[in-house]
Amino acid sequence: MPDDAPNRPATSPVTSYAALAARLLALPPSCGPSRLVAVDGPSGAGKSTFADRLAEVLVGAGGAPGGAGGRPPSEGTVGAPVVRSDDFRVPWDADPLTWWEPLRRAVLDPVGAGRPGALRRYDWRRGAYGPAEEVPAAPVLLVEGVGAAWAGSPAAFRIWIDAPLDLRRARAADRDGAEYADAWDRWSARETAFFAADGTRARADLHVDGARLGRDRFRTTPVRDGPGSGR
Repeated sequence: MPDDAPNRPATSPVTSYAALAARLLALPPSCGPSRLVAVDGPSGAGKSTFADRLAEVLVGAGGAPGGAGGRPPSEGTVGAPVVRSDDFRVPWDADPLTWWEPLRRAVLDPVGAGRPGALRRYDWRRGAYGPAEEVPAAPVLLVEGVGAAWAGSPAAFRIWIDAPLDLRRARAADRDGAEYADAWDRWSARETAFFAADGTRARADLHVDGARLGRDRFRTTPVRDGPGSGR
């Protein structure tokens, strides 16, 4: 989303990743010494892009060092650690929360006790797990993926990201390949049912328009049910 995009609706205010980072760092910890920030929403909504950009800003705002999004840390790109549902093996026909128990054992339990987690991220292209890496008990821990903000998440702050279905489907095809279109449609129906049963969207503290994510700023959408409702 260009920072000078014209004709923005008055009901869709624009805010910066820096302002959000400051807001998150002011929260009390929710998982040991860490503030777990859950980035949730349907497949193709823009969750990974949003989490990456927020992680980059968090280090400058006081976040802890560590590789973001599974990439090796490098000058100017380190930020708060990001753990994704895609770091775990979740088959197309699986329960959307299949990844949560492995996440709890590998990351949430040790971080909750003030220790680093140890994670081997799953590589979907190779069909194999990567080497073990440390997930520090940082001031902010970003957990991104379908189910990140479910009712059982020890989240200090829940972010819901969404975008139109056609755009999400096109992004998924670019990411996964057109041959997975039918599998994606079945997954989309499964995650929709999960979100409805869990009340995930109503529980969110911030709703983000994933259709146009800017480099430094993003557009929010109204939280019709009220922030934090449904908890």
